[in-house]
Amino acid sequence: MNSLADYPYLEQAQLFGIRLGLENISAILETFGQPHLGYPVIHVAGTNGKGSVCAMLDQVFRRHGYRTGLYTSPHLVDVRERIQVNGNLIPRQELLQLLGEIQKKEKKLKASGQVAGALTFFEILTIAAFLYFRQKKVDLVVLEVGMGGRFDATNVVRPEVSVITTISYDHQQYLGSTLGQIAREKAGIIKDNTPCVCGVRSREALKVIRQKCREVRAPLVLAFGPGRQFSLKKIGAKEIFTYKTGSRTYKYLPSLPGRHQGENAAVAIATAEVLGERGWNLDKDRIIRAVENTTWPGRLEIISSVPLVVLDGCHNEVGARAVSQFWKNKVGQPGILVFAVMKDKEIEKIARWLFPLASRIILTRPSLERAALPAEIAARLGRYRGKYFLEDKVPSALRLALALSGGQVPILVAGSLFLAGEARQFLRFYRDRG
Repeated sequence: MNSLADYPYLEQAQLFGIRLGLENISAILETFGQPHLGYPVIHVAGTNGKGSVCAMLDQVFRRHGYRTGLYTSPHLVDVRERIQVNGNLIPRQELLQLLGEIQKKEKKLKASGQVAGALTFFEILTIAAFLYFRQKKVDLVVLEVGMGGRFDATNVVRPEVSVITTISYDHQQYLGSTLGQIAREKAGIIKDNTPCVCGVRSREALKVIRQKCREVRAPLVLAFGPGRQFSLKKIGAKEIFTYKTGSRTYKYLPSLPGRHQGENAAVAIATAEVLGERGWNLDKDRIIRAVENTTWPGRLEIISSVPLVVLDGCHNEVGARAVSQFWKNKVGQPGILVFAVMKDKEIEKIARWLFPLASRIILTRPSLERAALPAEIAARLGRYRGKYFLEDKVPSALRLALALSGGQVPILVAGSLFLAGEARQFLRFYRDRG
């Protein structure tokens, strides 16, 4: 699975871990002529939903004939997924060339003392994205924050609009232990006199975001605030969402399943309306078609119908709760859960929502140092011991799940995007061979 073997500079950079701060990336970008300031940017932060909102906004602008750049993370299978123009992954040779240029700049600036330490994996890819988007002369970039916001490597841009999707608990070791502290980090993307579209509902987090907007005179647009109505109506097996923004009413059926994706679509619609007010020529019907036709792999993705196999990269409690709601509403029977999670996640809180959905649970781990060992998960969650199978590798876990299913019992693969990525690659190969 690991496409990084093709990119030694990136593979080596993974060893340096996470380092928050803008000094190094700012120094490198300056020597490249500030590529990130050469095009309009929609900057998207949040705990959950930011990747889906980015994908929807990218689709909105492409459907209006704009040439878009899309930068997201993490990738599921191929690192090139993170950098796209008009829905096409950056070609391997072009990525290699850009990485070579960045590596030369890094060596030069380290020698002169302008860069301290080594560039991180995320910093390198962010610089590569900015350079590629300039090369391809994009009309607009949809840019997903990696983590947090204030000190995230993407936070060197001057956006047309800042978007904060949701605030919940994740990455507390970096972002803080309360929703207010996490909101403060994510609100770091809000810029002077620049609109901020916010899908956050937590009062504690909203208080912080309101305060930040007042400080920098940023107009705040609450996607679910006064004067706006969001509702869901079930018609048979379909879920039709209605979002009223005051001037317009949008009715849509997203291709991405789950109530949370209906809410993500509302945030994307609110953002599109703000940009429409700022001079972008956007049409209501095309906006609706965009959110209805957006695909985003690894997010409640149905990879097979016989047996039903659903993949989701939920990696925190809010994501796991959304998966639980989907499973109860749409599947309605116990399944086989293939579960893996990173060591630094709140395993008990994620399991509380996912484990009751399953009659059998297969604990596994992606091929990453950060992944928790199956035996460690089992030891921490002893109350489910009678349901467990332990498999050290994702392919063997999936083979066991398929055997136990017998083509009838539904299978849920969830707990980590890294698990979803490995499973997606294996299951597509398995299906193609079959």
